[in-house]
Amino acid sequence: METMGNLRRTHYVGALRAKDAGTEMTVAGSIAKCRDKGGIIFADLRDNTGILQLIFDDSTDKAVFEKAGSLKSEYVVIAKGVLRERDAKTDKIPTGEVELFVTELRVLSEAETTPFEVRDGINVNDQLRLKYRYLDLRRPSMHEPIVLRSKIAQLIRNYYCDNHFVEIETPMLIKSTPEGARDYLVPSRVQPGHFYALPQSPQLYKQILMLSGFDRYFQIARCFRDEDLRADRQPEFTQVDMEMSFATEEDIMTVNEGLVKKLFKEILNVEVETPFLRMPYAEAMARFGSDKPDTRFGLELMDVTDAVRTSQFVVFRSAVEGGGSVRAINVKGMADKLSRKEIDKLVEVAKTYGAKGLAYTRWTADAKSSSFEKFLTEEEIRALYAAADFAQGDVLLLAADANSEKACTILGAVRLAVAEKYELIDKDKFNFLWVTDFPLFEYSEEEGRYMAKHHPFTMPKDEDLDKVESDPGACRAKAYDMVLNGCEVGGGSIRINDPALQDRMFRALGFTEERARESFGFLMDAYRYGAPPHGGMAFGFDRLVMLMLKKDSIRDVIAFPKVQNAGEPMSGCPETVEQKQLDDLSIAYVPKTEE
Repeated sequence: METMGNLRRTHYVGALRAKDAGTEMTVAGSIAKCRDKGGIIFADLRDNTGILQLIFDDSTDKAVFEKAGSLKSEYVVIAKGVLRERDAKTDKIPTGEVELFVTELRVLSEAETTPFEVRDGINVNDQLRLKYRYLDLRRPSMHEPIVLRSKIAQLIRNYYCDNHFVEIETPMLIKSTPEGARDYLVPSRVQPGHFYALPQSPQLYKQILMLSGFDRYFQIARCFRDEDLRADRQPEFTQVDMEMSFATEEDIMTVNEGLVKKLFKEILNVEVETPFLRMPYAEAMARFGSDKPDTRFGLELMDVTDAVRTSQFVVFRSAVEGGGSVRAINVKGMADKLSRKEIDKLVEVAKTYGAKGLAYTRWTADAKSSSFEKFLTEEEIRALYAAADFAQGDVLLLAADANSEKACTILGAVRLAVAEKYELIDKDKFNFLWVTDFPLFEYSEEEGRYMAKHHPFTMPKDEDLDKVESDPGACRAKAYDMVLNGCEVGGGSIRINDPALQDRMFRALGFTEERARESFGFLMDAYRYGAPPHGGMAFGFDRLVMLMLKKDSIRDVIAFPKVQNAGEPMSGCPETVEQKQLDDLSIAYVPKTEE
């Protein structure tokens, strides 16, 4: 191996074009591929910005040519030469018009044969890719999203700063509080038996900042939640966090619509229309069976309860008598494609959301089949068809439950499954909307009490203030989620700034005064010294980047992601530690035993 000597990079390769031909330059990077054609050698050099072809021929210095003949994939080199136009131009890479005729070459680091080819289009299992993440990230399709992520973060900072927000870092070692996901705990060495928590969000601190006189705050914050992983969830993640004083829901939504508009224009050259549609939670559930509806396709839910209210079909009748409803979707013109076998698969989807089954009628040109119509009168069938706009060629899918929201949720999942299976979704669309007026509370069967739908500091709607204690299930919140293509990308609320109302909220959630003070006493004390009306929201930064770049998983936009068991295959964490470290922290480890 050699040193760089007196060579220093003068150009990155990604921007080089025919207009630069004739320029002497020095480039540096890794060899993506090398081809020795006898009297001529071609080598593709890859750097942070792209790929450039290097060329060595019979006019090349003999020592340089011999060195080029030893090049292999992933060798790290620095090369000096003259850029010239290629004889055989290609549009496969942006620099396909030019090549560098090399006059000086230094091999800075050799490389062993890699466990997989470092190029796009390879078929390698995820575990191997993650184990050798540093190789995987060299591939252009993996490298580019990380670079774009950085550009998006810079645009976010510029936007908020231009709108009078102050970037403030909040602590990473904080007090563990209830009412959220499971905390990651950090033991204190100097206070044995005491623990910090890693922040699930900067929520309490950003509210304290509003009380501290910072009218507008933002932060690109690292957050941690000890919960199961999904394609769009990691145990550690990045959150774009913001808060505003003297602001209404509309103020906060408008500011953040402006941010999204800027990001999509500057990164994707996509014009996002603002203002976004506002859709109340109740409407979203009734029409789409989801509080994060995908509006890129139809198949909206219909309430057909009145048409079958008196039917003898026990599933419908018991749902209605229990105070629930019967909901339907009409998959129009799909009877020939949506076979009985495919309907059975949809039944399994419904069951995963708590359904006992899925009722259907399928009407092809040849025949009509139904799982329930024999229990209905002709009049009820006609009423159902009219309510659902059902005709020959269609498939009608129905869910019923004594809990209307559950019936909607079941059918909402079926709706998405049908759309994915039959490619009803326009993948090129970016459909934004706000879901508003969320329930303030939700009942937890596990806890046997009402829990905060978002968090305990969310302001109730003005017209529902008298229901906080008397009818918590009917209370709505001044809360809002930003939804993109069926994914929640951000959410927030107006916060309670009245100490008396905050006390009522804690009581409604089953907190004793002692427990409330133990968990949130410092915030309650701060309220006593004047709290401006305020609110804010947070974006899931990883998720937003994933959706912008049309990736299937947030792993593809995170440099070093975790896997299903919350481990990182490359470094092998989490790992055991030496007993001395445990002793210093006053921790005794008791292994779990099989029951």
